[in-house]
Amino acid sequence: MAHGAMLALLWSMMSPSPSLFARLRPWLRQFASLPEPPELDYPFAASDIAMLQRIDGGVPQLDSQTWNEMLLDAYHAQLATQTSILGQQRLHQRLASGTAGAASRGRIAALLAAPAQQAVIEQAMLPLRTADVEVAALLCGAAPPAPPWWSRWLLLPPLVLLVSLLVAWLFAPLAWAVAVAVWFSLMALQMRFYERCKPWERSVFTLQQILLVHGRLGALDTALTAELREGGRAAGVINRQITPVRWIKMVPLLSEYDDWLMLGNIRRYFHSLRVVRRERAFLRQSFLLLADLEADLALARHLRGREEFCWALQTDARQLSLDAMVHPLLDGAKPLSLRLDGRGAFISGQNAVGKSTLLRGVGLNLISARAFGFCYAQAARVPMLPLYSSMQNEDSLDGGESLYIAELRRARELLALARVGAPALLLIDEIFRGTNHLESVAAAAAVLHSLAAQHLVLVSSHNLVLGPLLEDCLAPWCVRRDDRGALLLAPGVLQATNGIALLAQRGFDAGIADKAGRVFDWLSTHMAQPADCGGVLERA
Repeated sequence: MAHGAMLALLWSMMSPSPSLFARLRPWLRQFASLPEPPELDYPFAASDIAMLQRIDGGVPQLDSQTWNEMLLDAYHAQLATQTSILGQQRLHQRLASGTAGAASRGRIAALLAAPAQQAVIEQAMLPLRTADVEVAALLCGAAPPAPPWWSRWLLLPPLVLLVSLLVAWLFAPLAWAVAVAVWFSLMALQMRFYERCKPWERSVFTLQQILLVHGRLGALDTALTAELREGGRAAGVINRQITPVRWIKMVPLLSEYDDWLMLGNIRRYFHSLRVVRRERAFLRQSFLLLADLEADLALARHLRGREEFCWALQTDARQLSLDAMVHPLLDGAKPLSLRLDGRGAFISGQNAVGKSTLLRGVGLNLISARAFGFCYAQAARVPMLPLYSSMQNEDSLDGGESLYIAELRRARELLALARVGAPALLLIDEIFRGTNHLESVAAAAAVLHSLAAQHLVLVSSHNLVLGPLLEDCLAPWCVRRDDRGALLLAPGVLQATNGIALLAQRGFDAGIADKAGRVFDWLSTHMAQPADCGGVLERA
């Protein structure tokens, strides 16, 4: 009788009765309704943020050097505050290769007009910010491998172990050999799959948050979430299928025994893997819809805190107009206006007046216009083209490149783009500063003239002779300060340089400044302001 009672108890534990489930159901509902954890905002690596772009990004509209020179990591971080990894990945993808669509612009405008509705949507999307692993590679990259055939029979070895232990204890001591053999097989399975199960559980958790948020947004009666409404019910079903409620996992001590004795973690791994493979198309669509919505929420939140922005209008490849433009990364930046019609721009100005900052400001405005549809200006008409820059070339001891060699390499890359023939926007700062003045001017004039024949080029330089040399393809613009110290950008070439004056301001004695001034005056009569050089490049 004792043996029979024990077997009955063991059987009842492995096969709970419906009445047991009925008694547990209220407790399970209470457990499921516990308050959500606060958002985590996990600090993801740059490689994780860029994952969606790498596997599903389309044709890049800028390269890695341009990304770094335009300070796009800082710009992306500014846009992506209070945003989960999904929104961060979509923002990165749009910056790198996206083109603003009418749907996104319309949704951002609608969110700006309805802050209360945006707050409701953001509240519903909070669970996404608890995700601590990216799943773009899982959903948009190569499909995960199929589980092996034997993975459906993983409950059998633990049952054999329990039965063999029971038999060895009650009837036949020889059954201990079977129990030990099964035990070693369970340990072997744990050793093989344990390291897979842990990161996979984090991926499944992220998928669960995606499905949870999809269902929440699908239940909202708003036009902004209409695309998610159709799959809202399916999201809930899949969420329950990925990780069915198992009462043993709610008890910490039993949970550990479940993993090591019953292979609970491995069985969950293969079960959820089968569900993810089966529902991968739905999960991918849900991921992309939520990523798009969260990116637009982030952009609306960003623009709501800006005083100056406008929707950009598209022009042809040779026209550009930015009225009262500001640099989006600089607090208190002074607005400047730039208009180009047919020609690029040769920008001159005194030392430290802000020529490089101006180029970056123009570049960030052009990138945001293409990627998001807006500029930080009162009005903007710009070409929606790829953008490439050459602004921070440096020598490298490790790579065996001097400054001039690095500049030549970048110039070859830009010329290769020109030969392809597709129009682009090029931003170039202080070209060929790594060699002597004469060769610097000669090489810069040749390269810039060739680039400007195919692309819209904006270049800044202290070599003022390039202004008249390239006037046929680059309109001269000068950055200067007026009598009150306000920054101005106006047509023309710098007339009053300040390099010699800075010697005295930086502590050099009067003799040094006097000698430098005499040499400058002598050179100026020969090279600095030539009377007529407009045809030099044409005759070449």
